[in-house]
Amino acid sequence: MFPEYRDQISTLKTQDAHFARLFHRHNALDQEIRNMEAGIVPAATFEIERLKKEKLQIKDQLYAILRNAA
Repeated sequence: MFPEYRDQISTLKTQDAHFARLFHRHNALDQEIRNMEAGIVPAATFEIERLKKEKLQIKDQLYAILRNAA
């Protein structure tokens, strides 16, 4: 995610607690969605879609923080 901001992400994860929480939540959602889609964790389609929307909102927030920090 955002390879052009790799250095900035590393810095923000250590210096900005809000960014770090969002980043961790995004990664946790990503793993949860993968597990559901693979059938490892049972889930209804609407639940997967809800999580995908939440993940996308978080990604938008992360991007906004990265752009403002640049």
